[in-house]
Amino acid sequence: AVAVFTGKANCPYYAKAEFLADCLQANLPNFRVHKISQHPDQWEQWLHDICETNGWEHRQSPIIWRELLDRGGKGQLLGGLNDFLQYAQQYYGITSMMLSEEMLDIAEENLQAYLEIVKEDEEIKSLIKPMQVWITSASAPICYQLIPLLANGEVFGKTTEISIHLLDTDQFEEVLCSIAMEAEDMAFPLLRSISVHTQTDEAFLEADIIIVLDDVLLNLEVQSLENYIREVSEICQVYAPLIEKNAKSEVRVISSGKAFANLKAMMIISYCPSIKPENVIAIATSWESAAKAMLARKLNISTAGVKDVIVWGNITGSNYIDLSHAKLYGYDCAIWGPADFHRPLLNMIYDREWIRSEFGSAQRSLSSQVCRWAGMLPAHAIATALQYWYHGSPPGEIVSVGVLSEGQFCVPEGIIFSMPVRFQNGNWEVITELEIDGTTQEVLGRLAHELTQEKLVALKKIKEIHPY
Repeated sequence: AVAVFTGKANCPYYAKAEFLADCLQANLPNFRVHKISQHPDQWEQWLHDICETNGWEHRQSPIIWRELLDRGGKGQLLGGLNDFLQYAQQYYGITSMMLSEEMLDIAEENLQAYLEIVKEDEEIKSLIKPMQVWITSASAPICYQLIPLLANGEVFGKTTEISIHLLDTDQFEEVLCSIAMEAEDMAFPLLRSISVHTQTDEAFLEADIIIVLDDVLLNLEVQSLENYIREVSEICQVYAPLIEKNAKSEVRVISSGKAFANLKAMMIISYCPSIKPENVIAIATSWESAAKAMLARKLNISTAGVKDVIVWGNITGSNYIDLSHAKLYGYDCAIWGPADFHRPLLNMIYDREWIRSEFGSAQRSLSSQVCRWAGMLPAHAIATALQYWYHGSPPGEIVSVGVLSEGQFCVPEGIIFSMPVRFQNGNWEVITELEIDGTTQEVLGRLAHELTQEKLVALKKIKEIHPY
């Protein structure tokens, strides 16, 4: 038989009972003890449940019973501390002379030991419990390209398992199943599971990360811009209560896509008051990378050597690509230096007419290129942003991200605006120490006005549909 001792971790009577039990176990070869400590806040409910299950009447800490493991059946209740003291005296001629002060000291030690064990268990579970990643509109080509990037261990770390949930409408269920099957066939060591969801009521359960890929294909000859804005707002209104209800409180939301990336992020923040605004961002890395590639081709260097190109404003709309802080690394010129040696980009492009005309035209046509991206570039942009978010961006480098403005760079509060940020310690911060000239400030004002108007249109359309 085994004697089971359970009680509140900070209970002095439980401390006295377990001390006597340890003495009996040390001196009696056939006396076995099993201890179960409970947190003081959980004790009453736990005691009620165990008594109800076994048909016992007991209301204090500790509760002690014998389990006849060799015979089966329910345990035999011994009672509380006094009952156990009487039992030990009667059967074994042993009692406890522990003083009240000693009981209190051991009870305090028990509580601290219990809390440390709970903390260790939570840390172990965090290592083995997979991270829950939800992807909306998962039939999009971006998702197909994104899954291998998330599952190879580069984004979240080589010891973090993930579970991916693909969400889309019924008409794409077959596509989602094909994607899931192919991902399973690739046998990624860190991909615990991949599942398909077509019912919105089960969306975002226990989500750690939500990647919003929902998009609208703009064709202003078919319908007005205002109607497209209303469509995007309605999508976010469907997702918001599900995120509030089902996702984890610290969930991180990433808005991507070919249109209205800023607006989607802003709407989710507006409709999800319990989600921290800093946990919702819009991805600008695709535009940043494309601009770097244009510059690298002009200078005949590797794209990786172009750093600190800033994308300001509306990521998938009117934006401004700022080269005033851009740097070149590894540029083949008369001056050489160590690996971290760099030159200002604008000093290396002597053809200023190219910057004004060709690069300016390229900037304006960049949005049209977005519609032709097959998914590789935006998928890489999402994966890169997540990797930076969890592990930090390269020291000293600028990353462009759409974040909720708090008035930085004189941009009005309350709109999602692409700005220069740095990621560190699992968070991001706007690099407010950057100096911007009067011309750039004027451009930012114009871009902010456009985003403010877009927000007002979205809120107006929703109010027309839901006046109350």
